[in-house]
Amino acid sequence: MSANPHNEVGSDIDFVAESQSEEFQELRRTHRSFVFPMAIFFIVWYFAYVLLADYFHEFMSIKVIGNVNMGIVLGLLQFVSTFTITALYVRFSNNKLDPKATKIRERLEKQGGVK
Repeated sequence: MSANPHNEVGSDIDFVAESQSEEFQELRRTHRSFVFPMAIFFIVWYFAYVLLADYFHEFMSIKVIGNVNMGIVLGLLQFVSTFTITALYVRFSNNKLDPKATKIRERLEKQGGVK
C-alpha cells in the first residue's frame, strides 16, 4: 500500500455522498424488500420447529410413513427451506440487485478513473 492513500485509484469518489444517492438507496431498499421478509419467515419457521419438538412430542411422533415421523419430516423441511431460500435469493439478486449494482459500479469507475 502506498504511503499516501489519496493517490489511490478511486480516491476522487465521495463514497459518503454515493451512499446517500437515490440509486444506492434504491438498491438498499430492493435488497431489504427480500432479505427482511425472508429472514423473518425463516426465523419464525425455525422456532416453530424447535417449539414443536420441545413441547408437542405427541404431534412430532406421529408416524407418516413407516418409522418416519413428523419430527423427521419437519426437520428435513428445514434443510429444504434453507436451500429454497438460498436459490430464491440467488435468482432475486441476479435479476434485481446485480443490474442496479453494476450500474452504480460502472458510474463510480468512470468517476474514479478506473479503466
